[in-house]
Amino acid sequence: MSQYMILIYETETSYAEAPSGLMEEIMREHEAFASGVPALGASMVSAAWLHPTTTATSVRGGSEVTDGPFVETKEALGGYYLIDAPDLDTALAVAKTVPARFGGVEVRPVIDFGS
Repeated sequence: MSQYMILIYETETSYAEAPSGLMEEIMREHEAFASGVPALGASMVSAAWLHPTTTATSVRGGSEVTDGPFVETKEALGGYYLIDAPDLDTALAVAKTVPARFGGVEVRPVIDFGS
């Protein structure tokens, strides 16, 4: 098995402006997604949501520290799923089921440098 990182990019304002109850609905969608991963031939290694980009601190060149993310974009990295999958096709099948209603996802293989 190989590991794949599924990065979730969405617009933060969509969540900030969401009607009451939407976060609970989205959380249920993510719980359903996570429970369905094994049926797609993969397994969940870890997952997390990230705090908004307003909490980000960037380090550039090893010494320059600034508030905020590296760049301003319409969609920001909001969370991830790390999965074990036999191949990229399986990882993509899993990624297609990620609930990302305000954006999309990116799938990237993880390089194993050994433990």
